[in-house]
Amino acid sequence: QVKVTDSGGGLVQAGGSLRLSCTTSGLSFDDYAMGWFRQAAGKKREGISCIKWNDGRTFYADSVKGRFTLSRDSATNMLYLQMNNLKPEDTGLYSCVAGDDYCSGVWPIYPADFGHLGQGTQVTVSA
Repeated sequence: QVKVTDSGGGLVQAGGSLRLSCTTSGLSFDDYAMGWFRQAAGKKREGISCIKWNDGRTFYADSVKGRFTLSRDSATNMLYLQMNNLKPEDTGLYSCVAGDDYCSGVWPIYPADFGHLGQGTQVTVSA
């Protein structure tokens, strides 16, 4: 059974930083991808970043490019999303995904493409 666990959200002032964490277990293949989606209240879920786990290539949506950075620890299957210079419009429920590799820099991406979604962690940025 595949499990995706995300954490690290919180309340931060505009201009501040947060780091989200995600781990996955149970995937039976090596060429998978992981990524992050977010959903603000009343808005559609948006894919914001992803990583091809085999070679580490990362891709970012324009809305977060230059402010958010993915990193990974392959030994522990941990994925991190470092979020800097946060803005109130970054507020939302952030969910990690893992599974089939639909990470290519082509947007939009959808959670169903990857197959496995975490429970989400709330990020709130105050003005």
